[in-house]
Amino acid sequence: MHSSLLAKNGLKNKIAGADYNFRYQMVGDRIEEDMIRFLSEMNIKPLEIYSGQQVHGAQIGYADGTSGEEFVFGRIFQETDGLITDQPGISLFIKYADCTPIVLFDPVKKIQAMVHSGWRGTVQRISEQAVEQMERDFHCSRENILAYVGPSIAMEHYEVGSEVYEAFAAFPNRDDFFKPHGEKYLLSMTDANLAIIREAGIKENNIEVERISTFSTPTLHSARREGKEYGLNGLLTMME
Repeated sequence: MHSSLLAKNGLKNKIAGADYNFRYQMVGDRIEEDMIRFLSEMNIKPLEIYSGQQVHGAQIGYADGTSGEEFVFGRIFQETDGLITDQPGISLFIKYADCTPIVLFDPVKKIQAMVHSGWRGTVQRISEQAVEQMERDFHCSRENILAYVGPSIAMEHYEVGSEVYEAFAAFPNRDDFFKPHGEKYLLSMTDANLAIIREAGIKENNIEVERISTFSTPTLHSARREGKEYGLNGLLTMME
C-alpha cells in the first residue's frame, strides 16, 4: 500500500502492515530485521533513516543526517511525533496502529515532512505545524504541497469519551467528525485531520486519502482490534 500521488511526484513511499511489527517495546532488536526486509521490499538504500520516540505530541524534528540519536536502525528523536527533511536519500519513518499517518511533500522545493497524528496530536494540529515549518524554514508555498492521509481507524470503530470531544472545543467544525454514540462519541480521525489540512491551505486536488480502516483490515495492525499485544505498522518515505 502506498500513495500514488506522492510516488508520481518523486517521493518513494510505502506502508508496512501486519507482516511487520515496528513496536520496539515488544520486539526489541528484531525491529532491525524488519526494517532491513522492508527496505529490500522497497528496493531503496537510504543514507539514513529517521524515526521518533512518539508520545502523541506535536514536536517535529529536523532530519539532516547527523541530528538525533543513534537507534537500532538509523537515528531517532526523543519525544517527537513529526519529522522533516530537505535531504535526498534521508528516509522518514512513522510507526502507528490506529492513529493517522500524514505525509506532506513539496515537489518544487524538494521538502518532505511526516507526522503521527493521534487524537492528542490532532488537537495540537501537528500537521498544520508541519506545513508552517515547511513554509518558514524552507520557503515552501502551500499551493505546491501534496498531502497523503494514510489509513487509520474508521469512525465506526473508534469510540471515545466526552473528554476527547471536549478537547476539540476550539474546532468550530468538530461536529463534522464526531457523532454521538450513547453517552460517548464516534470520532473520524481521517476527517478531523483533513479539516486541518484544508484549513492550512492545501489544495483539494493535492490531497490523497486512504479510507480503509486499520480495525477492519487484517493486513494492518490495529490496537483496538489486537488489544495489549498490538503491533505497529510503519510508513516510510524517501526523496531520491
